[in-house]
Parts: sequence; C-alpha cells; structure tokens
Amino acid sequence: MLIWKVPADCPHVPKMPCFPERTPRRNQKFLNKQTTLLAIICISKASPAGMTHVFVYGTLKRGQPNHKVLLGGTHGRAAFQGRGRTAEPYPLVIAGEHNVPRLLNVPGQGHRVVGEIYAVDEQMLRFLDEFEGCPDMYQRTPLPIAVLEWEGTRGAPRETPAADRTVQCFVYSTATFPPEWLHLPYHDNYDSQGQHGLRYNPRENR
Repeated sequence: MLIWKVPADCPHVPKMPCFPERTPRRNQKFLNKQTTLLAIICISKASPAGMTHVFVYGTLKRGQPNHKVLLGGTHGRAAFQGRGRTAEPYPLVIAGEHNVPRLLNVPGQGHRVVGEIYAVDEQMLRFLDEFEGCPDMYQRTPLPIAVLEWEGTRGAPRETPAADRTVQCFVYSTATFPPEWLHLPYHDNYDSQGQHGLRYNPRENR
C-alpha cells in the first residue's frame, strides 16, 4: 500500500500528494514522473493569486522606451518578479522603419533571449494584448523561461523558482513576418540604445 503525506504548506495542489512517505520499488518510476509534474505545477503558479506571468524582452523592459505603460496602475497591475531567458534559442531581431524588437517564433534558431518576468492581472494582460497588436502583429504564446534572478512580490506563494529553474510565461512573439527578417542580426539582450545603432522610434513620435 502506498501512503502519501500532504504538507500543510503546499497550497497549489491541495487535493493531490506532494511527496510520498513510503515508496514501493514497483512504483518508483511512476513517482519520479509524478514528482516532476508536481514541481512544474508549483513553479508555474508561483505568481500572486489571480496574476499571470508575462516575459518581456524588448521595449517594455526597465530602462526601455515603453516600460512606463507597466507602471502606475493605469492599465492594470504589473509586478516585477525577476530576470530570465528563453529556455530555447529564438531569433530576436530589430526590424521595420521604427526599429521595433521582434521575437520570431522560430525555436532553435538565434539566441536564448534575456528579459524580465512580470506578474500581471487580467486588466494588464488585456491591455498588453491590445498594445502588442495581438493576434495580428504578435501572438501571445506560453513558453518556458529559465530563471536567472528572482525577487518575487508580497502575496506570492512561498515556493519561488530558484536560479536555473523554469517558469511558464506568456510571451509576445510573431509567426507572421517577412522571410528576410530571418537574415537580420540576432540579439540576445535588447537595448534600444545599444551598439546596433537602431534606436527605437516611440509611438508618440510617429
């Protein structure tokens, strides 16, 4: 008989076991898979209640031209959680007449892109969909993001991702782009004023 023990501080899966108290040999393979699954569930929900993780890699990062839209609560709530990078390489290019950073949805090509992880509420998520022209210009897709640094916020569960762990985030990337964009230089950590010389043209100046 397999006996499970559910710890009191496991709020994410209250009706499921978090670890076995006794593990029969015949169930060891199953338990390894089960434990891995539960770890992923806990990590993916390590944002404050009612919030969703979003990974930003371009002009929404701190110090970049559009970061202001995440501040002040006008468009909803966005709480900085930490820094991360895509688990897989992607092409991050600067394209178009306004020098917009665009993550092309071509996994396995380019670099592992560095960015920031935010916990956002539903209002902010709806605003970002509109701000990013989703789904026509960008598509919001869930991707695993490897954590580089984690701060978290008040109200977050105790289980927070450690460095080199992954957290599931929504990312605004594009699968609808001119083929020639794949031949542009690839970047791993966007800065509007970087050495590439392609400074972003803010929307208010267009």
